[in-house]
Amino acid sequence: MKELDHKENYHKTFEEIKHIDENDIEFWYARELQSVLQYKEWRKFENVINKAKESCKNSDISELEHFVDVDKLSKRANNAEVIIKDYKLTRYACYLIAQNGDTRKKVIALAQTYFAIQTRKQEISEKEYTSLTEDEKRFYQRNLTKKGNYSLNQTAKKAGVKHFDQFHNAGYKGLYNGETADDIAKRKGLRYREDILDNMGSEELAANLFRITQTEARLKRDKVDTEKKACDTHHKIGKIVRKAIKLAERNYARRIAYS
Repeated sequence: MKELDHKENYHKTFEEIKHIDENDIEFWYARELQSVLQYKEWRKFENVINKAKESCKNSDISELEHFVDVDKLSKRANNAEVIIKDYKLTRYACYLIAQNGDTRKKVIALAQTYFAIQTRKQEISEKEYTSLTEDEKRFYQRNLTKKGNYSLNQTAKKAGVKHFDQFHNAGYKGLYNGETADDIAKRKGLRYREDILDNMGSEELAANLFRITQTEARLKRDKVDTEKKACDTHHKIGKIVRKAIKLAERNYARRIAYS
């Protein structure tokens, strides 16, 4: 697949400016979001924030929970320090800001897509999922894949895995007919250190998520306790998923041919 396009680069940026507090709760600073959304003046951006707060109140939701006032020290050109106003924003607050932003800015539409799908429930029905756009499906699947990989890593660690690059490549080799993560990145034409999972469509992500969840389940069920066994298991599951996809494709083609 092609490199990260303009749209995907912005989605990555929204995630990069995310913060996690001491209670493991995510938030964004308004000043940082202002920059990403290409507002040069705080005065104009604060007008958007006020509109978003009003939308929050109109939905009978307390804006105080989603727009938290904070003061920050900022250095001027002469090195003088002044206190400036900022906000700690929840994901929902960011979504409302995007909804009330300047629609002439392309990045606003991108922010609307990103924060809309990310504010959805973690579990959505099949009907809801099919109604999503491809971009929304991709972000939904990417979020699940990221969490799945984290859980798999914890299970693999307990199984004795220390070389996680080798462990993950075992799974990729099984699913991608011998290709490692580097091989996949080269085939997709990615730049150095770009994440291959950030460059997959929803179907490819779903296949990888299936590989991840099934591998974790097998490691637990078989009580795998060595790195070699864990890598072998991951490779085997990858091959099984690949065969299942090929079989489904053949059956689909057969149905089309006889319909």
